[in-house]
Amino acid sequence: MIENPILKGFNPDPSICKRGEDYYIATSTFEWFPGVQIHHSKDLKNWQLAARPLNRVSQLDLMGIPDSGGVWAPNLTYADNKFWLVYSIMREHRAFKDVRNYVVTADQVEGPWSEPIFLNASGFDPSLFHDTDGKKYVLNMVYDFRNYHPWNYGISLQEFDLDQQKLVGKPTMIFKGTHLQKTEGPVIYQLKGYYYLFTAEGGSQFGHSVTVARSSQLKGPYEVHPQNPILNAWYAPENYLQKTGHGSLIETSNNEWYLTYLATRPIKRAGKGLFEERGFCTLGRETAISKVYWENDWPYIEGGQVAQQFVEESGLPEVPWPKPAKKQTFKDGLPNEFQTLRVPFNEKMGEISEAGLTLFGQESLYSVFEQSLVARRFEELSFTAETQVDFSPEYYQQMAGLVCYYNSKNWTSLQITHDEEKGKILTLLACEGSSLSWPLQGKEIILDATTKIQLKVMVDPVHYCFAYSIDGLTWNELPCTFDTYKLSDDYIAKPFLGPTGSAFTGAFVGVHCNDLLGTRKAATFNYFSYEEIADKEELRCKK
Repeated sequence: MIENPILKGFNPDPSICKRGEDYYIATSTFEWFPGVQIHHSKDLKNWQLAARPLNRVSQLDLMGIPDSGGVWAPNLTYADNKFWLVYSIMREHRAFKDVRNYVVTADQVEGPWSEPIFLNASGFDPSLFHDTDGKKYVLNMVYDFRNYHPWNYGISLQEFDLDQQKLVGKPTMIFKGTHLQKTEGPVIYQLKGYYYLFTAEGGSQFGHSVTVARSSQLKGPYEVHPQNPILNAWYAPENYLQKTGHGSLIETSNNEWYLTYLATRPIKRAGKGLFEERGFCTLGRETAISKVYWENDWPYIEGGQVAQQFVEESGLPEVPWPKPAKKQTFKDGLPNEFQTLRVPFNEKMGEISEAGLTLFGQESLYSVFEQSLVARRFEELSFTAETQVDFSPEYYQQMAGLVCYYNSKNWTSLQITHDEEKGKILTLLACEGSSLSWPLQGKEIILDATTKIQLKVMVDPVHYCFAYSIDGLTWNELPCTFDTYKLSDDYIAKPFLGPTGSAFTGAFVGVHCNDLLGTRKAATFNYFSYEEIADKEELRCKK
């Protein structure tokens, strides 16, 4: 059986395509660099990260991009013996959507990928349709900033001229959406004598859905599926998977059909209100898969409208991939699981040697410009992460440590810094909704000036807490427990629902170094380990 989600942790907006016997899924990365994650599978069950194609600043310049801006909703296709990747760079996503849409290509998914070609800026979620006559068309949702109108103006279609490398002619509005509204994520498939238009509707929260329409003509008119939406969890709040939407269709080598889509695994909390009843999704929006069958030339989800945790296997020969090592030493470079914020890992940020990963202190964790932070996704609801750090701060504005991070205004760091009276100390610094707090104020751990120290975070579905060790054998848990749900889209966006703000990513854990003096004080991290814990009771965070 295939167990959902197939891509764990923050991996939203999946776009699936096939070349030969190989399947690829591209997902959004927002402000994290490099841009776009492409996973590879041969059986739809086992996946491994194959590429992050937007890995040069000339392709992707995210300096100053707001939280949850950056790379939105990539669309990956294979045609004319090469891969095509269409994507949005969202520069500002609040009242207006200041967006730029691009296309890049590559002969191999591993790259090299071309420099981007600008397409348009009318809205987000672009996709590329390759028609049987050789013509190509770009679709995207058109955004309406007039707050007395629905923000989804409709789905636009415009021809992309290969010779001129640009859109030509005028865009045509081919679909205005259904009563679910918030129509986005358009992608077209030409099958069974029809053009099938798949869209995401109902918004990115618990009403998120996959909807389908079809037409005998590319430009419409489109008739809506008789049982729209084909995938939705709104009326099943108890279901394992929620927020199911943004679907992408694939036919396997043995003529079976599957749909990939984003989904979440919420953890419920006591209390009244939508998010308390529905749950909070710390892992962000992940990628799931369901089998599809056809009836009267319409696609349906096997098992019904609500996504299932377990799915019938594709019947393809199973090809498992090696699992990443639990403990990484950095000696061979940054492991695939890790990313940086907005800019690539570079000489200004740090270096890698036999000693491990050295980060040079830059701006604060609050910054959206130049941070020295290297992190990986939360992939499980219960895990431990651990590192060893060698850092000798000389001023209170120099900090380095282990951080649980959602975005620049929501994170918690166990960090080494300097106190004028106590010298080198270990303390906690928390940022929630832009407000800073020091949970260990007055109870900081005083450290020897030359001591290397090991730091650990223990995470379960409800809480996370930190511990430290001087000798690597005895761990000392700190008397502070934090709510895991506060690292979720749902908690962070809740006060700002509507056009004023959004949160679309997921929780990360990693290491950081900050030097607000501007002297680039260095911190060296000897290793980083990440290990799933099957029994959350083993964590024993003090309540």
